[in-house]
Amino acid sequence: MGLFGQDRRNTVVATTDTHFAAPSFATLEEWKVRREALRKQVQSAAGLLPFPARNPLNAQVFGRIENKDYSIEKVYIETLPGFYLAGNLYRPLGKKGPFPGMLAPHGHAQYGRLEDGELFSVPSRGINHARQGYVVFAYDMIGYNDTMQLPHVFGNTPQEQLWSFGPLGLQTWNSIRALDFLESLPDVDPKKLLVTGESGGGTQTFLLCAIDERPKWSSPVNMISLIMQGGSPCENAPSLRVGTNNVEIAALMAPRPMLMVSATGDWTKNTLKEEYPAMKKIYELYDAGAQVETVQIDAPHNYNKASREAVYKFFGKQVLGDGDATKFGEKRIRVEKLQDMMVFAGRALPANALDQAGLFAQWVAAAKKQVTDRETLQVALGTSWPAKVEARVSGTVVELSRAGQGDLVKGTYVKGKGGAVLQVGGTAKADGRTVLTIEPFPGTARDREVRYFLTFNRSDDANRVQDIVTAVAWLRQSGERDITVVGTGKAAVWATFAAAVLPEAVTLEAPLGSFRGTDQDFIDSMFVPGIQRAGGLQAALRLLTAR
Repeated sequence: MGLFGQDRRNTVVATTDTHFAAPSFATLEEWKVRREALRKQVQSAAGLLPFPARNPLNAQVFGRIENKDYSIEKVYIETLPGFYLAGNLYRPLGKKGPFPGMLAPHGHAQYGRLEDGELFSVPSRGINHARQGYVVFAYDMIGYNDTMQLPHVFGNTPQEQLWSFGPLGLQTWNSIRALDFLESLPDVDPKKLLVTGESGGGTQTFLLCAIDERPKWSSPVNMISLIMQGGSPCENAPSLRVGTNNVEIAALMAPRPMLMVSATGDWTKNTLKEEYPAMKKIYELYDAGAQVETVQIDAPHNYNKASREAVYKFFGKQVLGDGDATKFGEKRIRVEKLQDMMVFAGRALPANALDQAGLFAQWVAAAKKQVTDRETLQVALGTSWPAKVEARVSGTVVELSRAGQGDLVKGTYVKGKGGAVLQVGGTAKADGRTVLTIEPFPGTARDREVRYFLTFNRSDDANRVQDIVTAVAWLRQSGERDITVVGTGKAAVWATFAAAVLPEAVTLEAPLGSFRGTDQDFIDSMFVPGIQRAGGLQAALRLLTAR
């Protein structure tokens, strides 16, 4: 078992159904440090670090339906070259603008943004919000209604994962571009943007607010939970929740006003005693505890009338400045025919619309043009420079562990003079220098078949890179300044990336042999989701050369 016990990375495998502990921070400064790191983690997992270039939206708005106090229009925008997001725009009639602009992402109901049932009705909230004085853009999840160039489930192949090409990232980018669209409308006040959605749309709500400061108010409905983190690939990109959970991610909204809506009959049933108190404590670090509110509805998973009315009242008070709750009861709506709401009914996609293969090729080509830095690569790898490495030495046997992490690096250690050699696997030359030989993370006993394993757990190879970083940190901590890192075979690849993200230079002896940084090379020798999106081998070599 070893001096430190077992490696926690082998024994604790988090999943979407893990009951996570509530996050807690002693000071605002502590939270701000965590906030910045977490924001980058979310952005990286989404494949949006750095953000892609913003192409012209080429927005098309047409097919206007007018009723007494609101209108509905069809919309499509080009969120990436050749990729089209569709939806409906609900606008007030008989009121003077500019109006607050609202995004309305939807959950996994059968009819998506056109679902109109007892538990979920996007048209009901779109129409009622428009009547109250908002311009509302209700837009599709990928693979729903009119947004059908990609299926809802994709991004599961190792190659796609290397480039962070998946539904979570593309949907989040769609939300960012949807905000761009709302901002561009002459009847929208760009300083008053807000977002609310349920279930998978609730996930979209807090992911958008996590990496985009423009939404000033939000209400994620029936999704902020410590006992279930999301059931769809559009909510579970690799690396998204390593060491974190939806409560902490949603807290990136703080101190902007937020209403947490929960239900007694789903995974938000504990909100009043677990998730909301944890969220409120983070808001209180900003002296803004009153800016986060909660309401729980006695119902199964939903965004039903009672939930919608709670949101109407919250936004009425916060956004419209009207605290009279009696004004925000839901009014009945006229349900339009589906074909009158569909964007591409009887209309072809634009001629440049790409299929899945074309979109992936374009995603890769665009990523290759972006210049990434050391932090981008470090975030994709998930490495950190330890503030303290704990060590136990017995004869020549050494075990290392990052303080508070529960990881374990085993090796042998012989003290010498004239510098130090970190040998990753293999045998070091006996030349009188200090020699630390480690066998990086073996990855034994991990259950990799659990659902969304990579969303919550680092890949074996990412852990191996971290172990090399940890070993270098311990040598530095032990007083060594002249350090040579030696690796051969696959260990040479791990050592190259470790050296690239280290905060200080080391001498690197790691011949890469046939490893050229192709997708297949990474799949065979160093599989880390997002590593190619972060610049891959060329980024690592560039960073090493620039030292």
